[in-house]
Amino acid sequence: MFEGQPKGLFALALANTGERFGYYTMLAVFALFLRANFGLAPGTAGFIYSSFLMLVYFLPLFGGMMADKFGFGKMVTSGIIIMFAGYLLLSVPLGGDIVALVVMMAALVMIALGTGLFKGNLQVMVGDLYNSSQYSDKRDSGFSIFYMAINIGALFAPTAAVKIMEWAQANMGVSENDSYHFAFAVACASLILSIAIYYLTRPTFRHVEGGKKDKDSKKSAYDTIEELSPADTRARVVALCLVYAVVIFFWMAFHQNGLTLTYFANEFTVKSVEGVQSMAFDVLNLVAIIIIVYALFSLFQSKSSNGKIISGGVLAACVAFLYWQYTNVSGSIDISAPIFQQFNPCYVVALTPVSLAIFSALARRGKEPSAPRKIAYGMLVAAVGFGVMAFGSFGLLTPDAQAAAGDNGTFVSTNWLISTYLVLTFAELLLSPMGISFVSKVAPPKYKGMMMGGWFVATAIGNFLVSVGGFLWGSLPLWMVWTVFIVLCLLSALFMFAMMKRLEKVA
Repeated sequence: MFEGQPKGLFALALANTGERFGYYTMLAVFALFLRANFGLAPGTAGFIYSSFLMLVYFLPLFGGMMADKFGFGKMVTSGIIIMFAGYLLLSVPLGGDIVALVVMMAALVMIALGTGLFKGNLQVMVGDLYNSSQYSDKRDSGFSIFYMAINIGALFAPTAAVKIMEWAQANMGVSENDSYHFAFAVACASLILSIAIYYLTRPTFRHVEGGKKDKDSKKSAYDTIEELSPADTRARVVALCLVYAVVIFFWMAFHQNGLTLTYFANEFTVKSVEGVQSMAFDVLNLVAIIIIVYALFSLFQSKSSNGKIISGGVLAACVAFLYWQYTNVSGSIDISAPIFQQFNPCYVVALTPVSLAIFSALARRGKEPSAPRKIAYGMLVAAVGFGVMAFGSFGLLTPDAQAAAGDNGTFVSTNWLISTYLVLTFAELLLSPMGISFVSKVAPPKYKGMMMGGWFVATAIGNFLVSVGGFLWGSLPLWMVWTVFIVLCLLSALFMFAMMKRLEKVA
């Protein structure tokens, strides 16, 4: 999995991990912050939340265009600085009046602009690491590793957000509303770490930063690639646009994790758990499970006896740790809605080597699905994920009726959300890293920045449509809310399969 990858991959992945940790720490509590601090209705909070996500994923289009002219490295650095200023502004507690709302909006625009300069261009740089024949066959696995690194940052984010808020309330004498700003301040610290990693490891990827000073070398690099005819260029752009159309509906559904799925966790899920179930809400236990997965792979794949001994020792230590944790379980623990967002990144990190192993085995037999086919399968799996939610929601009150019932409402097991996140993670692994890899491979060489920006524009539109879930949240039965996303995912999958020949022709 990690062997034979360019060194620059790990450097860029680590830099991205720091930035993503801060972003997801903020995002874990953002929708709840909007409702608690400003007293907004679910639909209004959802509109602001989804509009922010739209900007985060739309602005990489312009970031890509600027990078095509000025270089990827300069845009990445500028993006981190602008993001830092936005998070710093967001971390200042100003109350819940109109001034605070305006300042928050300004901070969100700065964060989105900085992300637009940073996110897409960093991924283009990762893709360019694989342009040489030495690494070209490892592009898909490289992007899977890069995607896994993103989720390592996201894994710890919900716990960090919850713990820093609890600490602020207990030790700083602040209200719950003001404690949200402490979670936002974590993002500032994470960006300092991110920029430090970027510059300390820069020698491993400097050759893909681009820029005016590299104009001649950049031109010669393009000259080594076969010039595409206008017809080939048009075919590739059309194929990418077809993929963009499908991913709109995936992100519309998937990013309900920060909106309606968080509302469900907050309003319909039990507030405490005990026994073995409580172990799932300690991030250290999740990390131990992840390490066990990697230790098992290392144990069976290691070519040396020392490697097997070390892997076995790590495996035994993690199993012992989990057993020790189990023996010390007592009573019940309180859980809060944001903590559920740790399960998706946990599953991504744990299942990435499993996914790569499966596809590697299929590739050896000549049966590995193409990237477009994986995307189509991902849409089908996403429909199944929301099917789990629909099944678990039968018989529950509407959100409005649940709010009126208060403590007399019906509350369900945490396992419904945990299971849903597992299924949605399988969909994400089939779609997101494969989609980014497909774009970096198929995009016409001279338009890579813009085409990667196009991927983010599609993601932006999908994220804006996330707000649909917020407006559905109220008087409708819950199973009907989830059915909307089931239908959209199924229709997208059917469209993808209908266009498969055209997509696989350029893949």
